[in-house]
Amino acid sequence: MRYTTNFEESQHFSETFGSFAKQLAGQMAEKCSIAAKHVIDIGCGKGEFLRELCTLGGATGLGIDPGYREDEGRGTDDPRLQFIVDYFGPKYEELIADVVLCRHTLEHIAPVREFARSIRRLVGTRSHTWVAFETPDAKRVLKEAAFWDIYYEHCSYFTAGSHARLFRQEGFEVTELELVYGGQYIVQYAKPASGRTQPTLPQEDDLAELEHLIESFPARVSAVQQQWRERIKEIHSSGRRIVLWGGGSKAVSFLTTLGLSDEVQAAVDINPYKQGKYTPGTGHPVIAPQTLSDQPPDFVIVMNAIYLSEVRRMLDALDLKPQIAAVGN
Repeated sequence: MRYTTNFEESQHFSETFGSFAKQLAGQMAEKCSIAAKHVIDIGCGKGEFLRELCTLGGATGLGIDPGYREDEGRGTDDPRLQFIVDYFGPKYEELIADVVLCRHTLEHIAPVREFARSIRRLVGTRSHTWVAFETPDAKRVLKEAAFWDIYYEHCSYFTAGSHARLFRQEGFEVTELELVYGGQYIVQYAKPASGRTQPTLPQEDDLAELEHLIESFPARVSAVQQQWRERIKEIHSSGRRIVLWGGGSKAVSFLTTLGLSDEVQAAVDINPYKQGKYTPGTGHPVIAPQTLSDQPPDFVIVMNAIYLSEVRRMLDALDLKPQIAAVGN
């Protein structure tokens, strides 16, 4: 897949995600002591998190992403920030950073070892440099049989253990692993080491559990898919209007995997840069929440349960009272 400035991945228009991002930025700023330091954000997206981090921590930042673009309302026009519209690679290994940040990018990389090695070469002998990664947790996907979280943009999947094993074999000391955002994301902190390091954190010992989850995964996925097909078919057959809340990759995977078309009327998304577009594959319109007032839904499927409270508040503000359910809930 080619990432260009037309790619739209931002979640920062959500109050729920915005609060999480601000809290995480504060945590990273403190752990990595970034005051008056320089941060390189590999795969920075549209730069919102880098701005939040540098603002809270009093740092300067450089974002690298082929999909970066300057848009009104994103707040990235900050003199402390610079951006390179390109893929990270060997030609950027001479850059100098006190913190190397990489959020929700590793799962989009196929040659993960080469990517990790390139970052290790960037860090070099600077033993003070922090490396902070955030990546979706594949163990949760396996546990929940979350087929909607398996999609074309992700060519690599990590648990906390496999994430740490990758970095340890490439010359990093993994100092901390934690699950955040309702257990959906892995956050890993690491420092450069002189060579391969040995596991020290309890989350790294996960191979036996993974083997068990993988063995039962196909049957559990089939059961979850059948439940959703039957539920949607029954609602649609009764003449009720169904919409998805969330017009991103989860929605695309949900619609295409279940083979849905007329059963779902639209996908709702609060990101204004997605509104007026269509979901890949199925062609469902992506609409603004306010549009629902014209054709009120009877059933709303929320594509991430962590947004349930936010979705309910927005529907209440529109004086809409549909039935609401979330995937994985």
